[in-house]
Amino acid sequence: MLTKRLIACFDIKNGMVTKAHKFQDNIDIDTAENVARRIYEDQIDEIIFYDITASFEKRKIDLETVRKVAKHVFVPFTVGGGIRNLDDMYEVLKAGAEKISIDSMAVRNPGIIREGAMAFGRQCIVLSMQVKRVEKTFRIPSGYEIAIDGARVFTGIDAVEWAKKGEELGAGEICVNSIDQDGTHSGYDIEITSLISRNVNIPVIASGGAGKPEHVAEVFTKTGASAAIISSMLYSPRMDRNYSVKEIKDKLVEYKIPVRSWIENYNI
Repeated sequence: MLTKRLIACFDIKNGMVTKAHKFQDNIDIDTAENVARRIYEDQIDEIIFYDITASFEKRKIDLETVRKVAKHVFVPFTVGGGIRNLDDMYEVLKAGAEKISIDSMAVRNPGIIREGAMAFGRQCIVLSMQVKRVEKTFRIPSGYEIAIDGARVFTGIDAVEWAKKGEELGAGEICVNSIDQDGTHSGYDIEITSLISRNVNIPVIASGGAGKPEHVAEVFTKTGASAAIISSMLYSPRMDRNYSVKEIKDKLVEYKIPVRSWIENYNI
């Protein structure tokens, strides 16, 4: 049985890890390299880094912060934000990332998914999706719409159809970010995570809403997600308490959910 992955996600602005509530009201936590070092030493499985204002500000990703983080982590490291073309992808990989996350630019130019997969392998390309629950219509039959530019712009694109298109174009993974659940600490959006998991044949990452280990267990038992983002639980000051990676994995083991051990992570 394949083990489930726990992923720490850092939203980065000006080199700082920042935490939002429903993509708004951000508060700074610490420098990206300090948070990355601590979470890595806590035995996280993977790390995702989003430069959250790069696309909106129409600028390149903060490569210097990517380099600083890469020096401190030795688990799979995904980077996104402001990725516009193959040259940007190459620079991010050269700076120390192993995977590239594309979101807003993929909506504007879907061909970038295919180009990235052909150039670097589909295992390097993560399609990140910002999704929001809306009224079901002929155009949006799933009841979930895709947003871009940090959830500032809504596209009229159905989330499930976009996930299927992303896989067809060459994405190796899909990260489902729930705008409604983001920063609420009330649990993942089980419905959209399950819908997308059932409609694609590539790994799905659940994101947005985790507040306690039971929420992680729920998304793994009720959906086909192969990984879950647990950022707030690890470091957000908005939480009543933070959890260690070990505490979360111990709870998953209680639910008989297979997780990676320290030895598996670090190949000792």
